Amino acid sequence: MTLHAQEQTLDDELVAERAHLDLSRAALRRMRERAEALFAGGEQVAGDPYAAEMLGRTLARRVAELADDPTTPLFFGRLDFGDTDPDHAGREYHVGRRHVTDEAGEPLVLDWRAPVSRSFYRASARDPQGVAIRRRFGFSSGLLTSFEDEHLDRGEELGTASRILTAEIERPRVGPMRDIVATIQPEQDELVRADLADSICVQGAPGTGKTAVGLHRAAYLLYLHRERLRRSGVLIVGPNRAFLSYIAAVLPALGEVEVAQATVEDLIARTPVRAVDDSAVAALKHDVRMAEVLRRAVDAHIGAPTEPIMVSDGSFRWRIGLDPLHRVVEETRREGLPYATGRERVRARVVGLLQRQSEARRAESPSDAWLRRMAKAKPVTAFLDAVWPALTPEGLVHTLLADPDALATAADGLLTAEEQALLATGTKLGRTPKAAKWTAADAVLIDEAAGLIERPAGFGHVVVDEAQDLSPMQCRAIARRSEHGSITLLGDLAQGTAPWAATDWRESLAHLGKPDAVVVPLSIGFRVPAVVVAFANRLLPALAVDVPPAESLRRDGALDVRTVADLTVAAVAEVRAALAHDGSVGVIAAEDAVDGLRAALADAGVETASADDVATAARVTVVPATLVKGLEYDHVVVVEPAAIVAAEPRGLHRLYVVLTRAVSRLSVLHREPLPDPLG
Repeated sequence: MTLHAQEQTLDDELVAERAHLDLSRAALRRMRERAEALFAGGEQVAGDPYAAEMLGRTLARRVAELADDPTTPLFFGRLDFGDTDPDHAGREYHVGRRHVTDEAGEPLVLDWRAPVSRSFYRASARDPQGVAIRRRFGFSSGLLTSFEDEHLDRGEELGTASRILTAEIERPRVGPMRDIVATIQPEQDELVRADLADSICVQGAPGTGKTAVGLHRAAYLLYLHRERLRRSGVLIVGPNRAFLSYIAAVLPALGEVEVAQATVEDLIARTPVRAVDDSAVAALKHDVRMAEVLRRAVDAHIGAPTEPIMVSDGSFRWRIGLDPLHRVVEETRREGLPYATGRERVRARVVGLLQRQSEARRAESPSDAWLRRMAKAKPVTAFLDAVWPALTPEGLVHTLLADPDALATAADGLLTAEEQALLATGTKLGRTPKAAKWTAADAVLIDEAAGLIERPAGFGHVVVDEAQDLSPMQCRAIARRSEHGSITLLGDLAQGTAPWAATDWRESLAHLGKPDAVVVPLSIGFRVPAVVVAFANRLLPALAVDVPPAESLRRDGALDVRTVADLTVAAVAEVRAALAHDGSVGVIAAEDAVDGLRAALADAGVETASADDVATAARVTVVPATLVKGLEYDHVVVVEPAAIVAAEPRGLHRLYVVLTRAVSRLSVLHREPLPDPLG
């Protein structure tokens, strides 16, 4: 075939693929219109108000799931099967973000999570899995511009030499995080498609896609176990609101619109936080020993009966002696129920003893109204208040922190006298729980107490990102919400910046109630250029963590480290230069320098945004180093690394995070000498 004929054939194929894209978009539009029509007429077909409400929710969710973004391609790949696969021989499948069918129900686009789509990510020249040709599509603003074929049946595989794959990975970043369904690598796909019952910990170096793996696993599990997870729910836990805003668009882009997102602080927000602990006090409150202190404090409220119960019932008087009352309390204690559940169990058993006496005398079963009256009878409630008094989480923690004697009893053998004194003198509470000025660390204790008193609602699957910064007590808060579900734990021990940052994933997994979860390292990066990774890796020996150094397949990118006379002037000039390139610009500095940098950029006519303002059109974000974890920018300008390191005890870990936010270019501006590991 001549070169001209080859070009003509390729042009014809491109026209055909564009026609298929138009056909698929029209089909998706029909699917959405059909769902909208059903939603509009739902009340007429529902049998009762409850059914109408449930149907309405289902159809509203379906309408939202079928939303189309014209700037995002409906499909990004195609699989052409050869004649070796008995199930798919000779078939072609376009692979995309959601399932699209024609009016006859035939698939025009297969969901990337469908079983057959697995071959798009896993097939190789060594193991074609029946695939003859794997095609990738290039797009620009939703328009199909090119395609690239790998003839796996002939041993042709592009891998990282794929120009379309490389262009998608290196595409400039502006606005919220995007999905990565077009670029998932085989080792990532294996994690994404892990079974729902499996809990997994991903130790991921910067740029390895661990966050994307966690989000795409959530989407995959919802696809495979939709009804089950709709009932129990899926939760994404992030380190801060800025991070959650950054990732918020990923799951909706994949058609998943009902996933809860929260920080740990959101999860445990029973009381408003109005005070700040000294760092030593906060660290002690986050110590796992406090869980046992609280358990003892709860257990200490359970007492022993001291006298029989006498209950008047019209002309009858019922008596329960000390022995059966002792048995009721001890049996309930041994069952290990949440404290409030145990209190109601004691009440029910006492009423049961009264019921037996009534049935023996009257030869008939008492009514429900009689049972309710006995449960509220003064002798019964007085007995309950004596042996199993009502507790609130706030009241329990308030008593423990405000009463040195109560703390000494509960902490005996667990906390030293000095630690007990630190808690007592370092906590400034009001006279009552309602008047208390609680701290963020107090909120963790209150949540632990709440878990001892009442059973919290749980989720079917929980994804926890930046998990290296969770304290043992925060891990326990998440564990209570995933007791009967699985978790995906994501993090990097080298990026641990909290005072209680993890140094061993096994310890964190034990606190999370998943000690047998597998720990999988991801060390090969696709986002951060090799020159940037190599510079950041100089810090690793000083971080005292056992993690493999990050490696990058990106040979592009740029690193510029400069000593400057005026940091603000140099930063403004650097931002101006960065705006000549495509993509986002992140200016990262110590917290006390952020306002000055934003003001200087504003004076220079450069519009800026804050870290949590993802809706703005501004390409430049000025963000304190403390909030940059998990975020990415095409060009990062780091202002005065020495100040970032000096701002907190684990400053070198924070600097490692900061340096690895760049996905194209990194500029480091400093007036003070660089930290020793970088010099």
